[in-house]
Amino acid sequence: MEETWATSGTSSSTTPGTTPGTSLGVDLHLETGGDASRHGVREGLTDALRDAVRGGRLTPGTRLPSSRSLAVDLGVARNTVADAYADLVAEGWLTARQGSGTRVAERVVTPPVRPTTPRRRGGAPTYDLGPGAPDLTSFPRAEWLKAARRAMATAPNDAFGYSDPRGRIELRTALSGYLARARGVHADPGRIVITAGFLHGLALLGRVLRARGLPEAAVESYGLNIHWNLLHRAGLSTVPLGFDALGTDVSGLGPDSPKAVLLTPAHQFPMGVPLHPDRRAAVVDWARREGGVILEDDYDGEFRYDRQPVGALQGLDPEHVVYLGTASKSLAPGLRMGWLVLPSGLQDEILDERHAAGAYGNALDELTLAEFIESGAYDRHVRAARLRYRRRRDQLVSALAARAPEVRATGIAAGLHAVLELPPGTEQSIVQAANWEHLAVQGLSGFRHADAAVQQRDALVVGYGTPAEHAWAGALEALCRVVG
Repeated sequence: MEETWATSGTSSSTTPGTTPGTSLGVDLHLETGGDASRHGVREGLTDALRDAVRGGRLTPGTRLPSSRSLAVDLGVARNTVADAYADLVAEGWLTARQGSGTRVAERVVTPPVRPTTPRRRGGAPTYDLGPGAPDLTSFPRAEWLKAARRAMATAPNDAFGYSDPRGRIELRTALSGYLARARGVHADPGRIVITAGFLHGLALLGRVLRARGLPEAAVESYGLNIHWNLLHRAGLSTVPLGFDALGTDVSGLGPDSPKAVLLTPAHQFPMGVPLHPDRRAAVVDWARREGGVILEDDYDGEFRYDRQPVGALQGLDPEHVVYLGTASKSLAPGLRMGWLVLPSGLQDEILDERHAAGAYGNALDELTLAEFIESGAYDRHVRAARLRYRRRRDQLVSALAARAPEVRATGIAAGLHAVLELPPGTEQSIVQAANWEHLAVQGLSGFRHADAAVQQRDALVVGYGTPAEHAWAGALEALCRVVG
C-alpha cells in the first residue's frame, strides 16, 4: 500500500512548548510508492526524495529540513534520514556543505537529442487576426489593481459570504447607470443578473425558453456556431433569417415563426452593419404583437468610429428585449463577466435556473468592476481603446488600398474587425496561403449558418483588435502579402 509522509520541518530543533513529532518550518510532502514496506524505511525515503527532485517538486537550490527535524516529523531514526541524505549526495541529487545545510543540487539537464527534420513553413501562427477578441496586452492592469484594492478595503462583510444569485448590488447599480448613459438601456438594478460571460447568459436563456415550451429560435444568417450549438444543447432548433444590405431581414418573423430571436442589432457579427431603423421598429412590433422575445447581443457596442452611436434595441421595449452585455471585448474575456437586463416576466425563471445550476459569480471581482466603472476608469479605458482600434482600422484600409486595391474592406464603421471582400472562388486558397505565412485568419464561410438561404460570398473576417500593439505592423504586413 502506498505510504505518504507529510512533514513540516526545516528547523533543526523543536521549540520550547512544542511536543515531540512537531517542528517549525515549511511542509515537505513525500510519497514512498510502497517502497518503504518492501525495501525498508531508508530505501523508501531515499527513493521518495529522489523522485521529488527528478519530478521537479523539489527544485534546484531548495534547502531541505535538517536530518533531526525531518526524523522528528517522520517518526524515524535520525540516522535513517542522514543515511538517505548521504546516498543522494553521493548520487549527485543533493549537496551538503557546512553552514549551508542540505540542498537540492544545481544540475544542468541536457535535453534528449532529437533527429532533425527539414523545416517547413506552416505550423503555429506567428500572427493572429481572428475576430472576436481585444488586444489583451492593453488590459489596464494598474487601474484594475487600484480598483481591486479600493474594493477590498471597502467590501462589506457579507461580500465574503454566499452571494446573491443576481450578483453584487454594487455592480448592478454601477451597470444600471453606465448602460443607461452609454447604451440607452433601461436597466433597473433589480432586473440585472450578473453572469460568467455572454455564453453563460445565453445558456440560461436557452434553458428557460425551452422550459416554456419553445421548440426553436430564429437567428441571423451569419454568426457564431458556438451560439447556435449552445441553443441546440438547450433543446432549441435554430432557424436563420435572411440578410441583405440593410442587415438581418426580420420580415420572416410572423405568427407562425419562432417566438424568440437572437440578434446583434448595433453591429451585426460578422458582417458589421447595423440593423436598419425600419427593421428595428419592425422586430419590436413583432415581439409586442406575437408575444415574442428578442435576445439582443450587444457584444461591442462601445466601439464606433464613423457614425453616430447606435443605441441598444432594448431601449425601445424593455419588456420584450433581453439585453446581453459583456466585458469580453471592452476589457478581457478572461474576466468571465457578463450581464443580462431582463424583462420582468423572465427574472424569476432565470434566477431559478441559475440557482438550480449552482453557478454564482465572484463577489470580489464584481466589486472590483463596480469600482472600476464608478471611478471613471472604465470610460477612460474604452475611449483610449476606441482611438487605438480606429488607428489600426485606418492603417488596414490604407494598406489594402495601396497593395490590394481589388480587396474591399466592409463593415468598418464600428467594432474590432473588418470583412474583406475577395474575388469569387478565392476564399479557401487565401486562407491556406495565410496558414503558410503563419497568419491566422478566418473565412466568411465559417460564419454562415448551414441552413441560411444567402448568396455565397468569398471574404475574410479580419480581427484588427486581436494582435498586441507590438505585433500589429507585422500582422498587417503578412496580411497584405497574402491578399495582395
